[in-house]
Amino acid sequence: MEEGFGDGPATSGNQREDEGAVGVDSPAQNDPRLLATVHLSADAVPVAAKPGDDAPLQANASHVAQEPFISAQSQTPLRNPPIDDAPAATTRHALLEPGVTATESKAEVEQEADHQRATVPVTAASEPQQVGGHQQQQPPPQRSAPVPHFVAPSSYLRPVAINRSAMATAVAPEPSPAPTIHDMEQTQGLQNIREFLKVRCGYDVFPLSFRLIVLDHDLLIKKSLNIMIQNSIVSAPLWDSQKSCFAGTLTATDYINVIQYYYQFPNEMYKLDQFRLSSLPDIEKAIGASPIETISVNPLMPLFDAIKHMLSTRARRIPLIDVDDETGKGWVVSVITQYRILKFIAVNNEHNTVLFKKTVRELNMGTYKNIATTRMDNSVLDVIHQMVARNISCVPVVDDKGRVLNVFEAVDIIPCIKGGLYEELNGTIGDALCKRPEDSPGIYTCSEHDRLQSIFDTIRKSRVHRLIVVDDDNKLKGVISLSDILTWVILSEEA
Repeated sequence: MEEGFGDGPATSGNQREDEGAVGVDSPAQNDPRLLATVHLSADAVPVAAKPGDDAPLQANASHVAQEPFISAQSQTPLRNPPIDDAPAATTRHALLEPGVTATESKAEVEQEADHQRATVPVTAASEPQQVGGHQQQQPPPQRSAPVPHFVAPSSYLRPVAINRSAMATAVAPEPSPAPTIHDMEQTQGLQNIREFLKVRCGYDVFPLSFRLIVLDHDLLIKKSLNIMIQNSIVSAPLWDSQKSCFAGTLTATDYINVIQYYYQFPNEMYKLDQFRLSSLPDIEKAIGASPIETISVNPLMPLFDAIKHMLSTRARRIPLIDVDDETGKGWVVSVITQYRILKFIAVNNEHNTVLFKKTVRELNMGTYKNIATTRMDNSVLDVIHQMVARNISCVPVVDDKGRVLNVFEAVDIIPCIKGGLYEELNGTIGDALCKRPEDSPGIYTCSEHDRLQSIFDTIRKSRVHRLIVVDDDNKLKGVISLSDILTWVILSEEA
């Protein structure tokens, strides 16, 4: 079946306005006097850095408010101090040395700071100088009245280069929702199943008792059809007796190709009774059908890898070929199907499949668009053309209101051409479905809201080949194949 988001937290313009910061697009940005201005709170008095201060602050106060406070000496990140709604005097008092009142005006603080910088020489000027080989000691600087010291905010901030154009257009990504307890349980259950498949092999999937029918690839197509009908099988491995090697798998798709050849080349009808199974590749080329890749695996290969090989092709079954120790030639051990694998998983991992609480729609499992349908009074040949054109193996049968009545499968074609009576393909779908055996399992339906857990429970108890998704009125919504379920188990990124 067919079948798949910057570094720190970005702040919006509204947030910057609420914090009292100078916005990126504010006209005050071009004023060099305001480049070092930081508003500590909505009511705090701004403190301006003067020449000789530490490195200038960034103009974007929203960035400053978000950067971690870093000591100029230890350069150790500190926590951002909480900005509350306290009065301005309280905020300023936290930054003043003892003896300095918080009620000083802005002009007084700036005047005293200017006077302090003008009277205190730089460090290099106060150091001893060498004059004529003798060290000349500079006289101590003259000071006027003591100037109150304060801790400038610039000593706590590390200037960081900011791409302002990028900040102006940056959009905060949507935070991914936190996984729920059901998500974590489902992920754990899926991981457990994959680990289980990695330590199991093809031999573990075999039932206690089974029979295997292998057909020689030199057998007439007409005879092979009778053998499959008599033994109630829908596929069989082929063996090349001349080369003593595996030659492929015979399925209902091969008979569909023969029917297509019959209607494309009616003049070659007399040759159909002479065609052998070895001629199937030539028939595929003549009608332009894409051949199904023939693959096989060793029965000792881990089941997880064997399923991956199967999913890489359109095959719904995979032969297990072992090598004889004495002759060194391969021989067919058995064939495992998608249903047999899923049944094996469901029976041995009930404690894991019970954790699959998500619905099939939430998992996007199945096909829900452009679904091929047919009516009971349509001809079998019309349905065959749909299967070939869409590369599908079943077509739901609906009424004039879109309600599901049945499903026509590729294997339903085999009884229609029994004995080489290709004329019966002009019959209706309803007549073809009446030729099914009495023990036919019928169809299985589910809704979009059914959990995957219940689907595995159905596979564990019944023989299921696909599920038809319907609504409360039994109208067709989608189709879930066994390949869709296996693909999720093996290739899903949820584990």
